Amino acid sequence: MQDSTYLIGVLLAIGAGISNNLGTLLQKKVINDRPIGAKVGRSLLKTPLWMLGLLLQLALGTAFFMLAIDMIGPALTPGLMAAGLIVLAVGAVKVIGEQLKVGEYIGIILMVIAIAFLGFSELDTGTHIEDLLNIGDTGFIIRICIFTGILGTIAIVCHVLQKVKERYKGLYLAIFSGCMFSISNFWVAPLVAVISSVFSGTFLPIQLVFFILAAVILVLTNFLGILKIQQSFIYGQASNMIPIQQVPIQISPIFIYFAVVLLMPDLVYSMPFMIAGVGLIIISSFLLAKRQAQLEKIK
Repeated sequence: MQDSTYLIGVLLAIGAGISNNLGTLLQKKVINDRPIGAKVGRSLLKTPLWMLGLLLQLALGTAFFMLAIDMIGPALTPGLMAAGLIVLAVGAVKVIGEQLKVGEYIGIILMVIAIAFLGFSELDTGTHIEDLLNIGDTGFIIRICIFTGILGTIAIVCHVLQKVKERYKGLYLAIFSGCMFSISNFWVAPLVAVISSVFSGTFLPIQLVFFILAAVILVLTNFLGILKIQQSFIYGQASNMIPIQQVPIQISPIFIYFAVVLLMPDLVYSMPFMIAGVGLIIISSFLLAKRQAQLEKIK
């Protein structure tokens, strides 16, 4: 892949994370500014600032995300999107009216370093996934099913455990949510890989199957991911639940690269950079999630 295309993909992934979190801030700002006791409903659709936030999330953020997946694949995109937590932390100062604490400054610095590490790792999977799907590689299809099945099984186990382990209910719900978003982040790549062929009418049967599967899986996993993380907030603080949710989201791309797409890095420093980047993102998430917790209290 050309260096310029890779760089654009990295910037688009960062842009997707920033757009999503900026949209969240704008929506929270509108809700926070409403009179006490005012109902939150269809009236929000008439509020330009709230609609702008929704547009940033659903239109711009989604477009950036899908373009990034197409250019650099699902191994790097989720980690780079974590850059949005910086916007969340800094922007929340305006929404909540507080100053950043030392831990949050450290979190921002660690996030910047982590993003730099992921960018330098150059672990691209975008074109490889498209090629493997277009030739109908049986082994690749089997590995996709195994990867999805493992995450789905972990989610089911967490669903069962949260019913019997009341003390850890929030933790299991957060992991469930993270598994759903991990599946979703991966399945965007197959969707992007076959969508042009399907809509042009030049698709192979396997491409149509993957298009339908990806569409169903993306709707289901995103719905469950959002639902379960919201439920986890009932049993635990968002400052704890969000970083726990991020663990499977940030770790699964490593398995995608090595165990699903079966790639090996060309550069000797790629793997150390990726592992360091993922580790720093998880640490940074714990430090920055306090702002998310405060935002969630704004009704």
